[in-house]
Amino acid sequence: MKTFAEVERDFVRDKILPDFEFEWFDQPSRVNPLRIPVDRAIVAVVTTAGAYVKGQQAPFALGKEGDASFREISADIPLNQLGLSHVGYDTKRALQDPNVVFPLDRLRELKETDKVGEIAPRHFSFMGYSPRVHPLADNAREVARRLASDQVDLVLLVPA
Repeated sequence: MKTFAEVERDFVRDKILPDFEFEWFDQPSRVNPLRIPVDRAIVAVVTTAGAYVKGQQAPFALGKEGDASFREISADIPLNQLGLSHVGYDTKRALQDPNVVFPLDRLRELKETDKVGEIAPRHFSFMGYSPRVHPLADNAREVARRLASDQVDLVLLVPA
């Protein structure tokens, strides 16, 4: 029986990108322990939901090559101003409650009840389908630099 990764690999190779080669890693990423209590941490959201600010940012590209770009989203954005563009899930349903894929209101509630220290000034969204790893890795490093410049202690990684 094939693993999910093998089925996905074969589907992408046979149906979408015949020349596609998956990246494999022998070791998991290193663990980075939180160095301060959560109730003093600066917290940000990074999602793969394909979130963007309607009327201000372009939606993510939905072609077979995917989209390795990212969108920066301000902490004070009302969630009804977000759009979602993604090839891998029903964005209409997620837009009924964007917190499912971009839990900024839930983070605000945690701040109000002193469960987290601060909310980072900006958050980030990728579109979760990007089969070309290298452009995605370059953009992920840029997002990491921006999070570091905001002195973020903890990132909520939200897959979609």
